[in-house]
Amino acid sequence: MGTTDRFSRDEVQRILGLSPKQLDYWDRLELVSARKDEGNRFYDFRDLIALRTVKQLIEQGIPANRLRRALAALREKLSQVQAPLTELRVLSDGKDVIVEREGARLEPLTGQFVMNFDTRKLDEEVQVISERSADEWFALALDYEAERANRKTWAEAINAYENALQLDPGRTDALINCGTLYYEQGNFEKASECYRRAIERDTECGLAHSNLGSVLEEMGQLEEARRHLRLAVRLEPHHPDARYNLALICEKLGAFDEAREHWQSYVQLDPSSPWSDYARQRLASSESARSGSRR
Repeated sequence: MGTTDRFSRDEVQRILGLSPKQLDYWDRLELVSARKDEGNRFYDFRDLIALRTVKQLIEQGIPANRLRRALAALREKLSQVQAPLTELRVLSDGKDVIVEREGARLEPLTGQFVMNFDTRKLDEEVQVISERSADEWFALALDYEAERANRKTWAEAINAYENALQLDPGRTDALINCGTLYYEQGNFEKASECYRRAIERDTECGLAHSNLGSVLEEMGQLEEARRHLRLAVRLEPHHPDARYNLALICEKLGAFDEAREHWQSYVQLDPSSPWSDYARQRLASSESARSGSRR
């Protein structure tokens, strides 16, 4: 089980309402570039937040080239800041790029302070988006999830996901991520509710079936758990976690032949994982039991 931590170009375009040309242009300007891993190109949640900020600023009238120059100036003036779009609050006054830092706002190209919190009214001088869209709530939830070591942010992440779902009830990604946070908190009822809602929206979502199966196992509902995990491996045959969990449940139910089939598939799909040794042990044990029964 896990939350979404990589986004393809198609997913980014759908979530943020961007076009392929916009992504390519911003990549060329080095505003936000896709990451690479073994030939695959993707964006992570921080990139998603950065892209959302770029989109907002450009919609507020800031040309992309001016934004590029402002970010370059920020990196030069603030050497400790490597990713201004995610590490700082970047805004627009309708004309220039404005950065909020340490209780004041400055214009990056000149380095001049343009506003003091104690003497100017922010709402009158700076254009700030006060109402978030579903996409913005989703991105905010991902930002909170970045601090997974700090469980205090989990409630804020869940709240942000719930706000996104109020605006867009059909977001299976928000339902799955929210369900995973509930699962990690031990709230299996809420987790299963989220996964069931995701399945209602997308009956072909293998991840939702897989995660629901894991939750149902924790709740002792083994037959229903097996049913959903079987659906998960049918929908996504190359998903190793579903195979592993299904093998465990089959053993608990005494379906050892079926368990052996899924252990074998798991080892083939994920041969170097920390859990593959256990899967091999289960296979060896199964083979020994079969040999003994033939004697």
